[in-house]
Amino acid sequence: MNDPVRVLIVDDHPMVAEGIQSILETYDDILVVATLGNGQEAVDQALGLTPDVILMDRNMPKLGGLSATEMLLERAPDTRILILSMHDSPEYISSALSHGAMGYILKDVPTDEIKIAIDTVMQGRRYLCTGARGSLEPKDGSGREALTGREQTILLQLARGKSNREVAEALNISVRTVETHRKNIKRKLGISSTAGLTRYALEHGVLQGTGAGL
Repeated sequence: MNDPVRVLIVDDHPMVAEGIQSILETYDDILVVATLGNGQEAVDQALGLTPDVILMDRNMPKLGGLSATEMLLERAPDTRILILSMHDSPEYISSALSHGAMGYILKDVPTDEIKIAIDTVMQGRRYLCTGARGSLEPKDGSGREALTGREQTILLQLARGKSNREVAEALNISVRTVETHRKNIKRKLGISSTAGLTRYALEHGVLQGTGAGL
């Protein structure tokens, strides 16, 4: 039997967190490792808790869900993060996805949909809950999935000829994190080589009008 999926719940409303926990604990293949009250606690404790999936409230005190998502993915890029929210506007959903979340769930979804979302992201696929599917995922003008701000920064560094290690040192992140971002950039752009990344950066103005301080 496979190990249960380790789930961390991060929400500043205890009743919400406890409600989700009670739902998930009815499934034998899920283990809730903890419930935390804000994004800063998640950033501080997630590495020790080693969750496979984090259910992250979008709006929380101290550190919001989107900022926490970006910080957590820098440290543990394989973590799958699902944003929880009451808002179904396209801007909210696109923003969550652009920060690296693998999915978006409205807090009023049927209880079994949370389990479906976890199963989906564990398979490496994005999940948008029923009420959010009308929102477009972020795309660039060509219909490709858009790069996040961090990915654009790394693309710029790579296009300037820097190695993974040099990029890691410049951005104060691990080489493994750079490699993960590089893989995601290539996948999103449909490019297989570093030369192709440089050509893309030139053709799309990534290298134009940027200071040397990046």
